[in-house]
Amino acid sequence: MPTGAKVFLILSGALLPLALIAFLASLQTTRIADQEVRARLRIAISEAARSLRGELAWELREVRSALPTTPDQAPNCGRLAGLFEPQAAEGIRYAVLDPAKRLVCGQPLPSVATPVDGAETSPIRLLPGTGAQLEVTGPTGHTARAFFPTRFLAESAAPTGMAGDFALVLIAADRSVVLRELDASGPLARAETQIVDLDIEDLQLQMTVPSAPVTSSAVIAALSPFLMWFLAAAIAWFVVDRLLIRPLRQLRTTVEAYQPGEMIDPIAGSDIPAQEIRALGDTFRELSQTVQLHERDLAEGLSRQTKLTREVHHRVKNNLQVIASLINFHARVAVEPGALEAYASIQRRVDALAVVHRHHYAGFEDTRGIEIRSVIGELASNIRATAPERNAVGIMLNIEPLLVSQDAAVAVSFLITEIVELAMLASPGAQINISTQTDAAKPDSATLRISSAALADSPEFASLYEHRYGRVIGGLVRQLRSQLHHDPLIGAFELTIAITGRT
Repeated sequence: MPTGAKVFLILSGALLPLALIAFLASLQTTRIADQEVRARLRIAISEAARSLRGELAWELREVRSALPTTPDQAPNCGRLAGLFEPQAAEGIRYAVLDPAKRLVCGQPLPSVATPVDGAETSPIRLLPGTGAQLEVTGPTGHTARAFFPTRFLAESAAPTGMAGDFALVLIAADRSVVLRELDASGPLARAETQIVDLDIEDLQLQMTVPSAPVTSSAVIAALSPFLMWFLAAAIAWFVVDRLLIRPLRQLRTTVEAYQPGEMIDPIAGSDIPAQEIRALGDTFRELSQTVQLHERDLAEGLSRQTKLTREVHHRVKNNLQVIASLINFHARVAVEPGALEAYASIQRRVDALAVVHRHHYAGFEDTRGIEIRSVIGELASNIRATAPERNAVGIMLNIEPLLVSQDAAVAVSFLITEIVELAMLASPGAQINISTQTDAAKPDSATLRISSAALADSPEFASLYEHRYGRVIGGLVRQLRSQLHHDPLIGAFELTIAITGRT
């Protein structure tokens, strides 16, 4: 995960509890405000219920008391008139009917009582949209009715301590009357509602008051902790990314693109605001300058060393040529056949070393290795040239273009010289085949094969190999870190040599 993402997540996790605490505090404030609204509502509805209960109970009692209790009595219309006539302007009306349902006094009012299962309904009937009506039938069959409009009921139930907006609904078992409606409305409006029993028949009073509305400011106050949490984490991430992470990323890109011999310049093309990172960039630049100076010194030293080495190789090559010339000079004045053979043998070995050294000197600038085909070809020419006339030898080559190290080339040259000379002495006029073979499964090695009928098992071969050439050939094979295989039937030597490539 990138460092910027880690910083953002860590800061988010650290600041989130603070945002939650602030959000819960905002909710707690709203909850406390709602509790205060409920407390005021509880007091107000208790007062409203008490007022409305007293008014309806008193009106119901007065209506019942105005009805006669015996047939010889008449309804007390004067009492009802004195009770309801002063409130006629508010829409209150009354009526008294005889047992035959003829109007005795008051104003005609239709009946709103509906018997249910043979029993009359409650004496107080609610008329949705208009008000409520009392209807009481006395023992003598007289009926008294009184109508109270909605406005009168609302004024009777209005609590004295409620200065704000509120709603009142008078509820019965099967219907209800809205005494007062809320003015506040909207999708985000909130309200608290409570219902209490009036303890008059089955009537209940419902009161609703608006609670603290969900306004845009309230939403912002509730969400601002989370907004601040996100902004704090984002600003911290932005600052860390701009001041630290991005400059470090630029510095890393500059260092990754560094090549030996160049100079690191992390300030070029960018303004790094962090002083510590600028100091780190300056340190890298100074370090690259130091490395550049050291590499320049090393290059100069390597150039001088290369010139000295070439001079040494040139002198060694010249010395070997001098030695070969001296041996050739002394061989010319030698008379004994043994001395001539000894000089020729020494000449062949010096030539073998000189050939390798000459090829190494020629390819000194290229360190891939020495081409073994050219070395063996020149070596074969020298051997044929130094062979006595009675021991003339024929050499056939089948060498692949392979590269070997200088140590391997020297050992291979001496090994071929020893084996060819062994074949020459074991069988004069011998024909010798020298070949190499590679295997794709082993790209770092090749098989060197030297075969001749003179190398087959014979008394002369066995005597020469055991007393003169065997120990030298074994030492050269060990120097090549290989194993020599001899087939005495066909006369062949095989061994594996390490190669460094192909030309």
